[in-house]
Amino acid sequence: MSEKKTKLTYAGLKNFEQELQELKTVKRKDVAEKIKEARGQGDLSENAEYDAAKEEQAEIESRIVILEKLLRNAEVIDEEELNQEAVSTGSIVKLYDAEFEEEVCYTIVGSSEADPFKGNISDESPLGQALLHRGVGEDIEVTAPDGVIRYKILEIQIPGSQRP
Repeated sequence: MSEKKTKLTYAGLKNFEQELQELKTVKRKDVAEKIKEARGQGDLSENAEYDAAKEEQAEIESRIVILEKLLRNAEVIDEEELNQEAVSTGSIVKLYDAEFEEEVCYTIVGSSEADPFKGNISDESPLGQALLHRGVGEDIEVTAPDGVIRYKILEIQIPGSQRP
């Protein structure tokens, strides 16, 4: 059974690779040193530092497994195939939010890179799905818990150029 491919932007790929490298080379050594120091304090059955270090070690190892799987199944978006005619995963989109009467800017990314607070929305989110394959000037309606939100696509850019 093949695993689901994970869509990543080139920047997202580099970020995940860097995080994995940091975990393997720095964080593992740091936590090993914490465990060693805690063992030196004697009785491990009531040693809170030892328990905390072991828990941190488990979290690090778990994250390493997740990142290795994510990178193994990564499908990097070819930015040269993107165009400014239609929104696709990897596009940077400037929208007019009719409800708040303001312009907003989002980068459409795969779900593993999504971080709405940084302007990265998933291509699987309601807004991301509504934007895909749409062009400049089109009106978009997205159903949200508070009702329907209306946007107009003002501009589509590809990575490497300035954010709109």
